[in-house]
Amino acid sequence: MTTSTPTDRNRLDEEESPYLRQHADNPVNWQPWDEQALETAREHDVPIFLSIGYSACHWCHVMEDESFADEQVAEVLNENFVPIKVDREERPDVDSIYMTVCQLVTGRGGWPLSAWLTPEGKPFYVGTYFPKKAKRGQPGFLDILENVTNSWEGDRDEVENRAEQWTDAAKDRLEETPDAVSASQPPSSDVLEAAANASLRSADRQFGGFGSDGPKFPQPSRLRVLARAADRTGRDDFQDVLVETLDAMAAGGLYDHVGGGFHRYCVDRDWTVPHFEKMLYDNAAIPRAFLVGYQQTGDERYAEVVAETLEFVERELTHEEGGFFSTLDAQSEDPDTGEREEGAFYVWTPDEIHDVLENETDADLFCDRYDITESGNFEGSNQPNRVASVSDLAAEYDLDATDVRERLESAREKLFAAREQRPRPNRDEKVLAGWNGLMIATCAEAALVLGGGEDGDEERDEYATMAVDALEFVRDRLWDEDEQRLSRRYKDGDVAIDGYLEDYAFLARAALGCYEATGEVDQLVFALDLARVIEDEFWDADRGTLYFTPESGESLVTRPQELGDQSTPSAAGVAVETLLALDGFADRGDEFEEIATTVLETHANRIETNSLEHATLCLAADRLGSGALEITVAADDLPDEWREAFASRYLPDRLFARRPATDDELADWLTALDLADAPPIWAGREARDGEPTLYVCRDRTCSPPTHDVEDALEWLAGEEQTESPF
Repeated sequence: MTTSTPTDRNRLDEEESPYLRQHADNPVNWQPWDEQALETAREHDVPIFLSIGYSACHWCHVMEDESFADEQVAEVLNENFVPIKVDREERPDVDSIYMTVCQLVTGRGGWPLSAWLTPEGKPFYVGTYFPKKAKRGQPGFLDILENVTNSWEGDRDEVENRAEQWTDAAKDRLEETPDAVSASQPPSSDVLEAAANASLRSADRQFGGFGSDGPKFPQPSRLRVLARAADRTGRDDFQDVLVETLDAMAAGGLYDHVGGGFHRYCVDRDWTVPHFEKMLYDNAAIPRAFLVGYQQTGDERYAEVVAETLEFVERELTHEEGGFFSTLDAQSEDPDTGEREEGAFYVWTPDEIHDVLENETDADLFCDRYDITESGNFEGSNQPNRVASVSDLAAEYDLDATDVRERLESAREKLFAAREQRPRPNRDEKVLAGWNGLMIATCAEAALVLGGGEDGDEERDEYATMAVDALEFVRDRLWDEDEQRLSRRYKDGDVAIDGYLEDYAFLARAALGCYEATGEVDQLVFALDLARVIEDEFWDADRGTLYFTPESGESLVTRPQELGDQSTPSAAGVAVETLLALDGFADRGDEFEEIATTVLETHANRIETNSLEHATLCLAADRLGSGALEITVAADDLPDEWREAFASRYLPDRLFARRPATDDELADWLTALDLADAPPIWAGREARDGEPTLYVCRDRTCSPPTHDVEDALEWLAGEEQTESPF
């Protein structure tokens, strides 16, 4: 190159990621993570400054305003480094490696993630947010840049040595598996109770959730563990913590009481003030936990939360042709100041409530119900929190409870309409295969669980349509049928990035869920296609594990696994659960159950030692240990009576193995699945006497065929009493 700097311009205007494009006007000569940028670092023998974030990240915006938009900082970065920007939502593999190093070295992590790398990509200095100049004990970003430059030029051997050590540590944490599998069998269902007990120990019994202080994060995988352990053991304390946490999340500031949907987390112990970004994955995983709570308790409020959240997703995070967008920003423009402020779209003052509602009683009711006060709970304004019961309000205002509910709902609708006129948060409109898989699976489950009563059919069809439309959107745009490969990201017609394990696993589970909800064999075909790529690209038979990145993908300094649950479920855990579910439909050449079992064997010690960190793998181990609950339905459609009977019962490892009524019709399905013979889950299970027929099996023990769903459930109840793993 003829320029005096390693990079001569900012290349992010060529990218589709909204987060990267936010930085396209910075004076820093940002590069995307690609071979050109890495080769530039090698050619000039200069370190890489890697900055990782995402579009809804508050402190990412702060660091941009303070440093990356600053000419002085840009000059130093451009002269001495190759600056690279990464959207963690597009490249979770890159993020996983360097976040792991940050956590190992500093004991903490977060975004923006700041890392300095050798030209070979090996890290030697890491941190998160840095102010431009030192303050409150934090080193200044400019000082760090100067120190790193001096170390690179004056103490290169020490830098290289540290980079090797840190890279080896990351490999040990992310890539390695036991030299010899420590267990001759996978963990038993005991790990489920161990994880539930660990959840009890970390539970906040006063305010709900987990941890004795803020911030409070939703922990949907822990909630699924508690629900299943309560079902398996009958222990009330497991269900009590589940209910306390669901109630706290539904009542507090984590939930958007005006427009539905969940924010990312709350900054305090009592769930009052959220960090206001809304992520697709939260609004998929949290409602799934509420569906579980609804089935276990029958609490209609839980069903309402799910319905309101899915309505929010359909309204604000759905592409007009069906796929789901990624995030809504925490910040939006404050109309009074013209500045972008966190929470501006969502918060209220009492005067604003009274101005919108006009009726003084209605305004006072809403303020009392949702704790809207003059002092406020967030920078002088209020994030609504539901603090007063309808019965208490009815007594205080001398009104009928039904009247109170109607007034509150009318007030909410008016406030929602007024809020719609405010400047909106930015929306990250990239469509990610894996995150869509999470949301599709929740919609499909809602179609099976909800939909009772007068409007049940319409509600059920709406959720099934959301699921199927999104699945088809992702399949049409991100799945290459000829190559049998999945891409991760779609944005405005642009498709990029080879799919990771989470993309295949989450989407395979979603396709399976759509098949269960609709009985369409094509969705089962797609689920099996995705599962076979998991076997081909992510399964390492020698190591006995599933890696996060495909074997044919880009070579990084280490090849990570994703075994633990983080903000999304463990990719390996969901893959194992899904492979176990699909094994009953596979042909004899597939090894789905063997792969799933081996992964659990390989990591048995890790799962048993730290069950709570590996909640989804514990759920998978329980599914394997308890045996599948197969519900074969031989019918053209799932009768409403059957649907409602199963919807009202919590059956955590239920698999609806729907099939046509006759073997003649089943032949077309076998052709679509490329099967010579019917798998055992369907074989010999035609509809009897021309009526829909039900076959229920638990761990290869089956009920007699029946037309009466209550008979099947009675048989199942008897089996569960005699076969409890605890």
